[in-house]
Amino acid sequence: MIDLSHLRGKTIAVLGLGKSGLASVKALINAGAIVWAWDDNASGRDLIEPLGLAPINLVECDWTEPDMLVISPGIPSTFPTPHPAAEKARRAGKPIICDVELLCTAQPDVPTLAITGTNGKSTTTALTAHILAGAGIKTQAGGNLGNAALGLEPSGPDDCLVLELSSYQLDLLAEAAFDACALLNITPDHLDRHGGMDGYIGAKHQIFARNKGPKWAIISIDDEPCAKMSVELAREGGRHIIEISVNQPVDHGIYVSDGWLIDD
Repeated sequence: MIDLSHLRGKTIAVLGLGKSGLASVKALINAGAIVWAWDDNASGRDLIEPLGLAPINLVECDWTEPDMLVISPGIPSTFPTPHPAAEKARRAGKPIICDVELLCTAQPDVPTLAITGTNGKSTTTALTAHILAGAGIKTQAGGNLGNAALGLEPSGPDDCLVLELSSYQLDLLAEAAFDACALLNITPDHLDRHGGMDGYIGAKHQIFARNKGPKWAIISIDDEPCAKMSVELAREGGRHIIEISVNQPVDHGIYVSDGWLIDD
């Protein structure tokens, strides 16, 4: 179980008790945190009874007490209409984060690769983890794929995490950082959750704001939003940018030509 002992004694509110929320509750209890958990569905609330917790309605509670809100990414915290508990947490000045934030801040020395995109991110995440494991590196894949972030096993500095991140998860990060980030593509999706296309593109862009260490940025240039973002990242400087394409040759990048993968 991921070590969250830095949160011992803190009051942490958890909203949404699906896979990610329940894993968060278990890890927080194990760490000695005071957990206030809630799900709008009674079936979800029933899941915490075996853990010795009674549900606390996060819409009706006193928000001066919790230190933060860990929200399941599928629950709106901004657009189109924020969940009332998220709105109350925001008004109280409390951080609103997801389980990926807790994972990454608990293990800052673990090499971590983050992959996002409208399409293909699950396949790319699984394949990347498979390649790294085949190279003899202890690797786990998770995030928006397979295991919930806090359901992963603890990792060390010689291991590797490969995380698939949705735009919802990227919107709920504060200090999480990644050694290498990849953006595969951007096409219209989840626009209601981001207030429109600009908000959706902005959410995807956040992955590169979280580069750490060598700051590798891998980005497709096969659609206009990604191609424009690559230019912007180059202007900012400070990153190792690798452009990729399945449609065209890329100078000093990686592309597909006549069925061959070319590393220029």
